[in-house]
Amino acid sequence: MSEGGLTRAEKFWALAAIIPFLLSIALLGIAFSRQVLLAFAIGWPIIQIIGYAGSFKRSGGQINHPLVKAQVFLHWMMAAMLVLIVMGVT
Repeated sequence: MSEGGLTRAEKFWALAAIIPFLLSIALLGIAFSRQVLLAFAIGWPIIQIIGYAGSFKRSGGQINHPLVKAQVFLHWMMAAMLVLIVMGVT
């Protein structure tokens, strides 16, 4: 394996971080088109950018670091709560 490549665990955590971010961007589009959950839909991607940037900086650039993993878990929990809220409303 080359020195510049990511390990399997790093690829997993990078993918696990990307999925909630893409979901938040999709929610942003839906929120603007339907005019619902606008504050949450605008704030969630901003919070993710700040959180991922801060944890990545403090981890020394390591994707497979407990701080980055904590950010990933937090945003997956946020996505799960959002799904539960929507399921309860409809």
